[in-house]
Amino acid sequence: MADVKKIATRDSYGNALKEPGAAAENLVVLDADLAGATKTSIFQKTYPERHFDCGIAEANMIDVAAGLSTMGLVPFAATFAMFAAGRAYEQIRNTIGYPHLNVKIGATHGGISVGEDGVNANLKL
Repeated sequence: MADVKKIATRDSYGNALKEPGAAAENLVVLDADLAGATKTSIFQKTYPERHFDCGIAEANMIDVAAGLSTMGLVPFAATFAMFAAGRAYEQIRNTIGYPHLNVKIGATHGGISVGEDGVNANLKL
């Protein structure tokens, strides 16, 4: 069996965004001040003009993504899973779901621990 290089899921997400970015000029990426953690920074380094940091405002980020999609762009909005589900639920339902807009949501760091990015990352038990 060949050696398999293990890579974090979030690194795969960042790399996967970058690849179609070359062919799809309408692909844009939004993040909620988490480009380093969600690895959207990989896309940002190659296509800085198509990467939008929306700050710590997930609900607003979802509405921005909805608006961009109505202009023919294909937004990928990335944040931690808790914030995508908890902070932006109504915006996802009302501004993306009901009108059936073409918005992708990348929700990283799901579960009860976010590993090295969590507030307790340096906590010794």
